[in-house]
Amino acid sequence: MLEMRNVTKKFGKKLTAVHDLSLNLSHGVVGLIGHNGAGKTTLMQMVATLARPTSGSIFFQGSDIVKKPQAIRQRLGFLPQDFGVYPNLSALEFMQYFAALKGIRDPARIRHLLEMVNLHDQANRQAATFSGGMRRRLGIAQALLNDPDILIVDEPTAGLDPEERLRFRQLLSELGFKKLVIMSTHIVSDVESVASQLAIMRQGKLIAFETPEKILQHAQGQIWTAEIGHEEYDKLRNQVHVLQTQKQGSQLMLRIAHPHQPCSGAIQAVPSLEEALMAQRYAAQGVTA
Repeated sequence: MLEMRNVTKKFGKKLTAVHDLSLNLSHGVVGLIGHNGAGKTTLMQMVATLARPTSGSIFFQGSDIVKKPQAIRQRLGFLPQDFGVYPNLSALEFMQYFAALKGIRDPARIRHLLEMVNLHDQANRQAATFSGGMRRRLGIAQALLNDPDILIVDEPTAGLDPEERLRFRQLLSELGFKKLVIMSTHIVSDVESVASQLAIMRQGKLIAFETPEKILQHAQGQIWTAEIGHEEYDKLRNQVHVLQTQKQGSQLMLRIAHPHQPCSGAIQAVPSLEEALMAQRYAAQGVTA
C-alpha cells in the first residue's frame, strides 16, 4: 500500500532529519518509535505531503505522491500532535466544517463518527471545553471523515490520563483491522499492545522494522534482576545499564540490561518491550560494559 524508497530530508546543509529510509507498509497498526528528534514527525509530514523529500520516492498504491500528492490526499487522515479546535464551535459544528472542506455532505457520516469515538452525547457542547482526551478523539473523528485508507497520528496520547490512553489505543487498534494506521510515539506502552509492526528510528535512520514478538526474542537473555545492597549498587551502576531501581527494606531490587550476568546472584528476567528496545539500543551502540 505505502512504499518509501531511499527517502532523505535535509534542512539546510547540516541537519539531516531523515536519512536514506526505505520501508514497505500494508494494513495494520505500525508503531513509529524513536526519541524526540529522531525524525518521526518529519517522516510523517512527508507521507502526508506536507513536506517534500530532499531525495527519494514515496509511493501509495503505485503512484508517486511526491510528484502527484493528490493521489494520497483524498485517501489520507492525519492527526497532528498539536490539534487545536475553534473556540466557538460545538463538536458537531466542528465536524460539519471539516466535512465541508473535504467535500463530504453526509450528515449520517458525521453522526456515525461521533458515535465511534464516543462523543455523540457531547455533540452540541463547545469543543473548546473538552478534555485533552476528548479533543484527541474529536481529532480522530475529523481524520476519518473521508474514510481514509491511511491514518497518521502523531504522539496521540500526549497529555492524556490513563483511562483516556487505554480508550484511545483500543480505538486505533480497531481501526487497524482495515486500514494502515501509522502511530508515532516515544512512549513504548502506547504501541506495545496494539502495533503489529514497529519501525524504530534513531537520528533520522530506520534501525529496525520488526514485530514486537521478534524484538522481545532478540532481548532474551539480556535482561536481569538482582537484589543488592547500597554499597554494591554504587559500584555496579557505573559498570552496567540499570533500567529500574526499587527499594525493598535495606536492599535494592534492580532490573539490568546486559549481555552477560552483570553480578553475582543476578537472574535472567522476561523482558518488557521497553526493556527489549533499550537492550537493542545498547547493542546497536556497541555497549558491552
